[in-house]
Amino acid sequence: MSKRQLYWIFQIIGWSLYGFIQLFLYSVEFQITLSFFSGQVLQVVFMMGVTHLFRNYIIRNNWIDVKWVALIPRIMIAMVVFSLAHYLFIILISYLSGNLNGIQEFNVLYVLASMLQSMGLFGIWSLIYLSFLYFERYNRSLKYEAAIKEIELNNLKSQLNPHFIFNALNSIRALVQEDPLKSKKAITQLSNILRNVLKAQPQETIAFSEELATVKDYLALEAIRYEERIEISYEIDEHSNFFRVPPLMLQTLVENGIKHGVSKLKKGGKLELITQRVAEGLQIQIKNSEKFKEKKKKVAMVC
Repeated sequence: MSKRQLYWIFQIIGWSLYGFIQLFLYSVEFQITLSFFSGQVLQVVFMMGVTHLFRNYIIRNNWIDVKWVALIPRIMIAMVVFSLAHYLFIILISYLSGNLNGIQEFNVLYVLASMLQSMGLFGIWSLIYLSFLYFERYNRSLKYEAAIKEIELNNLKSQLNPHFIFNALNSIRALVQEDPLKSKKAITQLSNILRNVLKAQPQETIAFSEELATVKDYLALEAIRYEERIEISYEIDEHSNFFRVPPLMLQTLVENGIKHGVSKLKKGGKLELITQRVAEGLQIQIKNSEKFKEKKKKVAMVC
């Protein structure tokens, strides 16, 4: 069932119930005539139509985004307008049905009581409908947050690189009996990488020192996998730690250097990580030995 269908069901049931109550209260003291019954039916139709128009006005003017402090006066004004329109409609129906003299339309107390009743009805309707809108928006926000978390989870999965995780675990498993101390160190390095990846998710940039620590743990695990086929060297400018970089940027560059360089060579190769402070910011170079071609990456960072 769609929201629109649900809305009309509640509209019809709610205002029909109001009309039924009016008929019941009237029947306690008076006999229900055809003209009175027809008048109540027309009132129900009138209320459904007016509240529906008000609903469209709320949506068109985005009242759902208005703060309660500013929303309450608007609702009060709408309640007064509705009650006045409802009272004039009652006068019209009474006139057309020939019962205008049978009720005290022009008695001040009757007019106030009738308008207060209409204001109360319209106020209750407004409260219910606005509460429904707020509840619906809250549900949408929850779904939106869930979608964002799912996207973040998918991004996290792609950043973790499942192949690297599997390869690292297999390498560690091979070390458990051969070199227990080295395997414990490798497990610690892997846990550091996972923790840093999770920690980096909500951040736009992190300190270069943190990123470098993750890269060193990553390369240490890759060194276990490739053994003597890989040689790793670092030339890190001492001023590099004053800069901030996007999370996992450096790790991604190093990973590409191994994937497209060292791993393609039967005898392996060398991977160099070089940083240098320049006028534009921080220059980062990733060199691998594939065809002895230098791979560079230059990035301007803010301190």
